[in-house]
Amino acid sequence: MKLALENPRSLKAGVLQIAEKLGARLSLYTLKRLLLSRNYVWKRMRRSSRSKRNEQDFQTAKAHLDKLRAACGAADHDFDLIYFDGAGFSLIPCVPYAWQLRGETLEIPSVHSPRLNVLGFLNLNGSFESYVFDGAIDSEVLIKCFDDYCQRMKKPALIVLDNAPVHKSTAFESRIESWEEQGLYLLFLPSYCPELNLIEIL
Repeated sequence: MKLALENPRSLKAGVLQIAEKLGARLSLYTLKRLLLSRNYVWKRMRRSSRSKRNEQDFQTAKAHLDKLRAACGAADHDFDLIYFDGAGFSLIPCVPYAWQLRGETLEIPSVHSPRLNVLGFLNLNGSFESYVFDGAIDSEVLIKCFDDYCQRMKKPALIVLDNAPVHKSTAFESRIESWEEQGLYLLFLPSYCPELNLIEIL
């Protein structure tokens, strides 16, 4: 199996490796059947920044967040734990598929897609507040979103967010003291620890 999975994205490469190293000729069907019999499945791979992070910082932050989540899970909690992040969405599929006659290829114009950028605040109870923009997200846009969210909070909130450059800009950091006076506090995650931000799942 080790030879077959040196390149886990290509069974053809596995068949060639087995033939070259062991002199055995297997069909793709046979190799696939062998993998399935040993509990392997074909599924999407996950991108990860795990190798870049400091594992001790990750574990410390995880333990701290677990305590905060437990505190916010109590019926009489006096602050909300909120997860914040941004995402961009292309309105044109990257790799469009269509039924096509064998030997012919449908073509579509190569154009840049309008991009929707979404900033969101996710509460532990699942409520989601979003802000949608056509343009780029800069410090001014980010500050306006936080100002608006701050005005609509029902109780003090601790906002969990990553270290994106826009989150660390001078303009954004200059507003932190003002938000804290209104009951909004920021908790920055260690670098390369997206698994700790629940909104990443959404």
